[in-house]
Amino acid sequence: MNSTSKVMPTYGRVEISFEKGEGPYLFDGEDNRYLDFCTGIATASLGHAHPHLVQALTEQAGKVWHTSNLYRIPGQEKLAERLVENSFADLVFFCNSGAEASESCIKVARKYHSANGHPERYRIITINGAFHGRTLGTLAAGGKPEHLDGFGPVVEGFDHVPAGNIDAMKAAVGPETAAIFVEAVQGEGGVNVMDPNYLKSIRKLCDDEGILLLMDEVQTGMGRTGTLFAYEWEGVSPDVMGLAKALGNGMPIGACLATREAAKGMTPGTHGSTYGGNPLAVAAANAVLDVMLEDGFFDRVKQITGYLNQKLSGVIDAHPDVIESVRGHGLLIGLKCKVANLELVDALRAEGVLTVGAADNIVRLIPPLIITEAHVDEAMAALERACQALESAS
Repeated sequence: MNSTSKVMPTYGRVEISFEKGEGPYLFDGEDNRYLDFCTGIATASLGHAHPHLVQALTEQAGKVWHTSNLYRIPGQEKLAERLVENSFADLVFFCNSGAEASESCIKVARKYHSANGHPERYRIITINGAFHGRTLGTLAAGGKPEHLDGFGPVVEGFDHVPAGNIDAMKAAVGPETAAIFVEAVQGEGGVNVMDPNYLKSIRKLCDDEGILLLMDEVQTGMGRTGTLFAYEWEGVSPDVMGLAKALGNGMPIGACLATREAAKGMTPGTHGSTYGGNPLAVAAANAVLDVMLEDGFFDRVKQITGYLNQKLSGVIDAHPDVIESVRGHGLLIGLKCKVANLELVDALRAEGVLTVGAADNIVRLIPPLIITEAHVDEAMAALERACQALESAS
């Protein structure tokens, strides 16, 4: 990072800055074009400068930006109604980020049991490799030592179990357990896809034990897997779910969705946010839903996913010394590398394609949902060149 910068050095930034975007492309200050298969970490899912989103946000910016949640916000009411109509939920709480959405899920679960006369039920079971955010509470939920180092004492109340092991999950449930918190696909954790039968077993366990199922769809929600929410693939409905990232296509907004029963303890004064769901944020999110709920949108996402997977398999087969395997769901794709994953990220960027790493030596491909076959061909040609460059350098 630039040593003269006054920005706190918490990020290992690449020395590029982008000045404009158009569809799936970003342009730097010298007008170099990059195909964005990172999308701000699964956020700009409708690409950059989408005309409908620009119009909606511009119109709202000329009216009112912020009033706080002391007053009713019509766009917020509209957005909540649409999210409820298209999900399992009955109620929505709006916040500003994925970590806040995850915190809200945790608070809803604890308050639910307190409202039922069981405040001792406060512990949350999470899965090894999870990532739920960077607040003290969500760091504890994730449980990764490298994220927790130096931020002790660790927030108490979280139990961690191996992924895919329902017996370990059952053994972790006790009289203090309030909920189980899962990601259908662990994005930061290495694009690990949870088996549908495992998720169904967790759902049954929650029902049998009278605890809540929380799902973190911060990265998978809003179409990333080919349906509006990833839980739809699994045939498993949560009691509480967190959203953010693509909900606003880059405008900061998060949401906690819940059934009315699960949210029974969330009464006036129990939770709040100054900015959460303000007029600008919900204008962006409503515009995102306008696009995603159009007839045929998700059919197209599934179609382009199939095309990308087909083209990707050929590149992987041709370069087994660089890429070991592929995993993922929909347009959340993980390349398991044999070289250091950041070497492939750098090589792809040199070829004009932006990607992002993840745990387990993974490179994530997270393109906008609006890509075409031509964009896929461009990305795969760049991946081919990047692999060749890495092979030549070894």
